Amino acid sequence: MISKFIYQCNDCGIQIPAGEIVYLCPGCSEKQQPGQPPLGVLKIVYDYKALSGIVFQELEDNRFLQLLPVQDMKSFPNLRVGHTPLYEIDQLNGHINDFELYLKDDSQNPTFSFKDRASALVSAFAKENGIDTIVAASTGNAGSSLAGICAAQGQKAVIFAPSTAPKAKLTQIMMYGATLVPVAGNYDSAFDLSIEATRRFGWYNRNTAFNPLTVEGKKTVSFELFSQLHENTPDFIFVPVGDGVIISGVYKGFEDLLLLGIIEKMPVIIAVQAAGSSNLVGNIGKSEFQVTPSHTIADSISVDIPRNFHMAADYLTKYHGQTVTVSDDEIIKASSMLAKNTGIFTEPAAAAAFAGFLDYKTRSMIPKGSTNVVLLTGSGLKDLSAVQTLFDIPQAVAPDIDSVGMFLKAAEV
Repeated sequence: MISKFIYQCNDCGIQIPAGEIVYLCPGCSEKQQPGQPPLGVLKIVYDYKALSGIVFQELEDNRFLQLLPVQDMKSFPNLRVGHTPLYEIDQLNGHINDFELYLKDDSQNPTFSFKDRASALVSAFAKENGIDTIVAASTGNAGSSLAGICAAQGQKAVIFAPSTAPKAKLTQIMMYGATLVPVAGNYDSAFDLSIEATRRFGWYNRNTAFNPLTVEGKKTVSFELFSQLHENTPDFIFVPVGDGVIISGVYKGFEDLLLLGIIEKMPVIIAVQAAGSSNLVGNIGKSEFQVTPSHTIADSISVDIPRNFHMAADYLTKYHGQTVTVSDDEIIKASSMLAKNTGIFTEPAAAAAFAGFLDYKTRSMIPKGSTNVVLLTGSGLKDLSAVQTLFDIPQAVAPDIDSVGMFLKAAEV
């Protein structure tokens, strides 16, 4: 085991040496109550004093190895994970923006979702520590991500997923050769089963938040944004939120840079949740966590019990983040607008972040001249059924040009 970092409990602050595999703080996790977000989620902490004075370019030249819990970049899969494009969009619906708008398109990862960032790091760590089998619970994206990354690494993947997950995502999992365990229940049921399987069979668990490396993998997006914006910090970042791990990763990346003195301020990060699954933002500041059953078209962020609730809520509170919820109707309209204006087709969970941005824009909350980033976390091809209500595929035309002419006239082309 490597020792360039330590684990620190998000709740009690106890520090645990990185001498063995640890998932949750032993003391806090014993206080866990049924139906509540996990206690004792761990954060990975580096020796920031030892890295004092380092410049960003040096970190980037070493592919941020000093701020990752692995020893060698060769442990990562031979796939391009991360380094996804950042597109500047200067107009929407024909109107020139009076602000800067950037779209970070993580659907360009190998398995077409942001989750590859976490899977790649977990896989690399497993490789360095002689671990062969990795298990995860997923509504689809994390599972297909782990399956694909493990295929590239020659590792075994076991995925617990709700049987109702989008067929495209379940197909991905099986095409990569992973063992799919369909669960007659929701994501929370799949999550709990995967934990039990970890204990019984001794597998390494990739589960979001449960494994502290997932936050570390996802924080790399912050390093990339800082680089792609020419070492400038954006003013606002819109992040789709379910379990709270992606937004925690975004915060963690910028927090690392803040602790190293590379940046002087934290961007305003906006947590965007579907109105039909807002258990994270709806419970911030409450003395007791209350679960509202989730009903949303955005399956990737449909979560009853956010597994990284406490860390995400702490980050949003500490750094004065903001929250917004958007309806399924707003999500679908945002997905359509995004595709027609930019050529980027995203799944509903990713479109939610853009819907959040549009909500801010409609309410005149996007300052003139500000720099705004929207995280697009997954491809629309992951869930085609979600957008079927937007259109009907036309009936076939006869194979002659007159029929084509009549068709085009009717279509007002």
